[in-house]
Amino acid sequence: MIVNMLAEATEEQINHVVERIKECGFHAHLIRGEERTVIGVVGNSDKHRSELEALTVAPGVEDIVRISHPFKLASRSCRPEGSVLDLGKGVTIGGNEVVVAAGPCAVESREQIHDVAASVARAGAKLLRGGAFKPRSSPYSFQGLGLEGLKLLREASDKNGLLVVSEVMDPSQVDEMLPYVDVMQVGARNMQNYHLLRALGETSKPVLLKRGMSATIEELLLSAEYIMAGGNYKVILCERGIRTFETTTRNTLDIAAIPVIKQLSHLPIVADPSHGTGRRDKVAPMARAAVAAGADGLIIEVHPNPERALSDGVQSLYPEQFSQLMGEIRLIGSAVGRKIAGEQAMKVSS
Repeated sequence: MIVNMLAEATEEQINHVVERIKECGFHAHLIRGEERTVIGVVGNSDKHRSELEALTVAPGVEDIVRISHPFKLASRSCRPEGSVLDLGKGVTIGGNEVVVAAGPCAVESREQIHDVAASVARAGAKLLRGGAFKPRSSPYSFQGLGLEGLKLLREASDKNGLLVVSEVMDPSQVDEMLPYVDVMQVGARNMQNYHLLRALGETSKPVLLKRGMSATIEELLLSAEYIMAGGNYKVILCERGIRTFETTTRNTLDIAAIPVIKQLSHLPIVADPSHGTGRRDKVAPMARAAVAAGADGLIIEVHPNPERALSDGVQSLYPEQFSQLMGEIRLIGSAVGRKIAGEQAMKVSS
């Protein structure tokens, strides 16, 4: 359930409610909005539930709302206005601006990542994506540069005023990645790696959580709940395509999931049309569709020479194709009342 506090509730009143929740055997999650504070109540104790419901008349309490979904903290009821997350360097996601992350599937060399970083920054991207640790279907495929790759990502992003988003595969990698990464990405294969989700819940870094290859929307939101239950509420959901019987594309990008998640959850949702289609010629159309459907961001694979890429070259855009796509989604964003983050900088530089 959710305890909605009055806008004028004092700190003393909020703390009193939190303490009573804990005394009743539940966990209290304090979520502060711009106008009011809500307290998420999670737990399975029924012994003191009637005492908990008595908080309806406690000083500073506006009302108590029961949540029927199994995901409590990720529910739209927890924050009806939606969450706007601060990613750093003045970049936010979840508001009026659509944020774009772009870069190669994997960091291959200093020259490659610096070339990509410079080109995507010029086009208006705000985050540099790139894998340092790569979960590959085949054990013989390129597995990434590891720590050296992280250092190259940080170096290239700092030079070009970008944030870094990169995939973490195991709880043991979390501490190693923290100094280099601004947003920790959980890949589709790890969406239900609950040990990893719990470890990320103990950090303060934003987490980009990708939908599993065969996961339902509810399962995605429950995975987000694992991170939030640990105290980290900076979760970004990602629709990256699901596995269906269709074989003409790598996956089936579920565009409908974007407005569905918008209705169910307050968390920002981004789309990954690169993995969602697996084909370079389909990335731009699906990126445009995702923005029109209400996505808060896009994550796009870009490589200076896709034919020589060590992974996912077939779905990577050339830098000039990415630049053209950014121009197209600016028009679509304007049509649906959204801005593309970095748009003003592009106008000034041009």
